[in-house]
Amino acid sequence: MGRNPIFVFGSNLAGIHAGGAARWAHDNRGAEWGVGFGLTGTAFAIPTKDWDIETLPLADIQKYVRRFLKFAAARPDLSFQLTPIGCGLAGYTPADIAPMFAQASENVLLPDEFKAALGRS
Repeated sequence: MGRNPIFVFGSNLAGIHAGGAARWAHDNRGAEWGVGFGLTGTAFAIPTKDWDIETLPLADIQKYVRRFLKFAAARPDLSFQLTPIGCGLAGYTPADIAPMFAQASENVLLPDEFKAALGRS
């Protein structure tokens, strides 16, 4: 895990990385336009918005988070720097999203906002 961690950001299912962390991931970490979920370059997209760029329900986001967590657990050779997905343009709070990551493997580095919501330091 000596190299830079994979940058994990909130996306939309259309893979339009036009703003925020998604734009940064596209411009700096190789996140591919049109890929709304998964690993491209050194970035991993987790959708928090749908094909029409409308906010996904928490239950739908949770399904994608579970898929990401399985992927991360299967790749202990990599580390993943999670951004506070869903807490920007999608409009959720860390208290809404952080519990989805409570069982994340050690190679998933949680943002401070999620650590605080989970009562971790």
